[in-house]
Amino acid sequence: MKPQIRILLYSILFFLYLTATSVLLSIGEKLQTDPYITLGCGFAVFNLIYAFLALKWKPLLNIIFAVGIAALSLFLALQFTNLHLLVNYDPYQVKTAIFANALIAIIFWEIVYQIKSRIK
Repeated sequence: MKPQIRILLYSILFFLYLTATSVLLSIGEKLQTDPYITLGCGFAVFNLIYAFLALKWKPLLNIIFAVGIAALSLFLALQFTNLHLLVNYDPYQVKTAIFANALIAIIFWEIVYQIKSRIK
């Protein structure tokens, strides 16, 4: 896959992460579920769509990497906000968590893509 196409797809994925977070949280409130579970499942769905449309690997690899990256990026984003590095700019650490989650997911997708392309 050309780098320009990957950058475009990562940009779309980043935008989806940023815009869908509030929607997923409101869905979680209506369903009265834990927000982390709702966000994790929602981001896993976005990652599944990305994996099946953009990467087109074997279905089992797509599912494993999509769910794994969604869970790991959400966990690492929460751990990043616990460091309280950007408290002066974001007192409640909400924006920090959303941006960190999106960036970490994209970094993991690029790592997985590079490993997979070198194995071929």
